[in-house]
Amino acid sequence: MVRDERGVTAQSEDFSAWYNELVVKAELVDRGPAKGTMVIRPYGYRIWELLQDELDRRIKDTGHHNAYFPLLIPQSYLQREAEHVEGFSPELAVVTHAGGKELDEPLVVRPTSETVIGEMMAKWISSHRDLPMLLNQWANVVRWELRPRTFLRTTEFLWQEGHTAHADQTDAMRETMLALDIYTEVAREVAAIPVVEGEKTPGERFAGAVRTFTIEAMMGDGRALQSGTSHYMGENFARAFGIRYASESGELAFAHTTSWGMTTRMLGGVIMAHGDDRGLVLPPRLAPHQVVIVPIGHGEQGDQARSAAHALSDRLRAAAVRVHVDDRTDFSPGFKFNQWELRGVPVRLELGPRDLAAGVVTVVRRLGDAKEQLPLDSAPQALPGILEEFQELLLRRATQFRDAHTVVADDWAAFADAVAVGWASAFHCGAVECEEEIREDTKATPRCVPLKASEEAGACVRCGRPDGYGKRVLFGRAY
Repeated sequence: MVRDERGVTAQSEDFSAWYNELVVKAELVDRGPAKGTMVIRPYGYRIWELLQDELDRRIKDTGHHNAYFPLLIPQSYLQREAEHVEGFSPELAVVTHAGGKELDEPLVVRPTSETVIGEMMAKWISSHRDLPMLLNQWANVVRWELRPRTFLRTTEFLWQEGHTAHADQTDAMRETMLALDIYTEVAREVAAIPVVEGEKTPGERFAGAVRTFTIEAMMGDGRALQSGTSHYMGENFARAFGIRYASESGELAFAHTTSWGMTTRMLGGVIMAHGDDRGLVLPPRLAPHQVVIVPIGHGEQGDQARSAAHALSDRLRAAAVRVHVDDRTDFSPGFKFNQWELRGVPVRLELGPRDLAAGVVTVVRRLGDAKEQLPLDSAPQALPGILEEFQELLLRRATQFRDAHTVVADDWAAFADAVAVGWASAFHCGAVECEEEIREDTKATPRCVPLKASEEAGACVRCGRPDGYGKRVLFGRAY
C-alpha cells in the first residue's frame, strides 16, 4: 500500500484508509470506549464550534430560539407516530433498568426529538397567537450503527435540530425551504462545499415526513454525502401529539410542523471534499488556525525570529485573523511544516534571519508549493485577502470536481459507469422497487430530485417506464 512520507495512505490507493488514518493523525478524533463512539479532540471540536457558530447565528437571525429537551424519551412517545417508530426501530438504544430495578416503561435514548418536542408543543400551543413556534436544539443523539465510520456514521453524534409549528401548509413549507437555504449557505460559504439542493424521493423520505429536502455533496472519491435535511411533517405529528390551536374564528385546527438538522458529519464532508495526500485542507472560515507562523533560527537569531513572530501574530489577531505561533524549539522547521500541512492550515508564514534582514515574511499556501514574500509591515493588511482567495479557490475546485464527475445518463450502461466513479443525472420512474433494483446492481441510490433542474421528460433509466418527476434525478453511491 502506497503511503506518503507522513505515513498517510494515498487517496488513489485506498480512499477509505486515507480518511481513517487522517482523522486520527490530524488529531481530530480518537475512538470512544463503546463501539461506534468517538472522542472529538480539541482541534476537531474547534472546527465543529466554528461551524456551529456560523449556523447558530443564521438560525437566530431568522427568528428561532434555542431550547433543550431531555435525552431520555418514554418509549410510548415514539409509538404514537407509527411510521416514525417503524423507521427508527432498528437504530434505537433503549434503557430498561435504572436505579437497580426494571423500569415501568422503557426509555429510548434520543435518536431525534420530534416526539418529545411534539409533546411539549401540545402543552404550549393553544391559540393562533402562539404560532409560528420556532425552536432549535443543540444536542447529542444516539442511533445504533452496525458499520460506524468516524464523523459520517457514529452511534453517538452531535447536531442541531430545528422544530417548528405553523398555522398552515404554506407557512410550514416556507419554513422548510428557509432551513434548506440556511444549510446551503453554510455549506457553500463556510465549508466551501458546492451542494445540490433537492427533494428526496418517497423511498428516501424521513420516517413520518410528508416531504423531505436535502443538500447533497460530492466527496473526493465521487461518493455523495447527505449534508443536511429539512422535513415538512404536515399534520402527522400534530395529530399524534395533539398539537392544536384555536384559529381567529375560534375553530380548533391541527398545526403543521417541520424539522431539520445538520450534524458533525459535515466535518467528515470537509475532510473528504477538500483533503489531499498531504492531509487536511481546511477552508479558512473553519480553520482553528487560519495562519501558522514558524520562526526559524538558532541562538540569538532564533530569539529574534520568535520575538518578531509573536509581534506579527498580535497584529494579525487585531486584523481578526486566527493565528498560531509554533515556537517549539525541540522540532525542526521541516517537521513543523509537514505537521501543519497534515492538519490543513490554510496559510503558513516562515520568518527567519534572512526574512527579517529583508523586512519580509515568506508565505506558503496549503495548496501548491510556491512561496512568495510579503513586506512584514503590510502582512496584516494582505493576509485577510489571501485567506478569502483561498476560501474561494476551495469552492471553485470542489465545484469543478463535482461537475466533471456528474454524467447525464440515458441508458443503463452509461448510468452504471457514471455511478461507479461519481453521479448520474438520469430519468427515474419513482417506484421504490426500481430504486431497490438499482441499489442491488450498482450500490447507487437516488440522492435527490434537484430543485434547480430543468423540466424535461424521458424514460426511466432502469425500467423504461415514463419518468415520475418531469426532470432528471441525481443518483450516486453514498456514505
